[in-house]
Amino acid sequence: MKARLIPFEVAPGSLKPMVELEKTLKSSGLEHSLLELVKIRASQINGCAYCIHMHTKDARASGETEERLYLLSAWRESPLYSDRERAALAWTEALTLVSETHAPDEDYAELSRHFTPAEQVNLTLMVGAINAWNRLAIGFRSIHPVEANRAAA
Repeated sequence: MKARLIPFEVAPGSLKPMVELEKTLKSSGLEHSLLELVKIRASQINGCAYCIHMHTKDARASGETEERLYLLSAWRESPLYSDRERAALAWTEALTLVSETHAPDEDYAELSRHFTPAEQVNLTLMVGAINAWNRLAIGFRSIHPVEANRAAA
């Protein structure tokens, strides 16, 4: 697989607002672990290897457990996630698949039970941001880092 282009090399100014949005959302009060789970889950749905690689590595570095990362795609069947995380993951799935789901009222009601209105906006912006990053990475065939010994195998 070969990258089509590297967005940060050809349009850094256009990507600067996205980077600033990420910084703002990281300091919005939403839990770092929650934001990483949201980024990973959206990236799993979209099939973005680059972003899955990046955000699972970031989550592990921040103390996320391997078990929760392994089971994330089956979060509905696992007791490892809090009600707040479940609400965020359901919302993430609903918005990532918005053309199919149309953001169901039941998902919004659950979101509203666990997140303040400001947190709802910030979480929704994060879902939108990771979906935009996924589209950049997938569209331009961004390649995640590969360890030299694994690449040779």
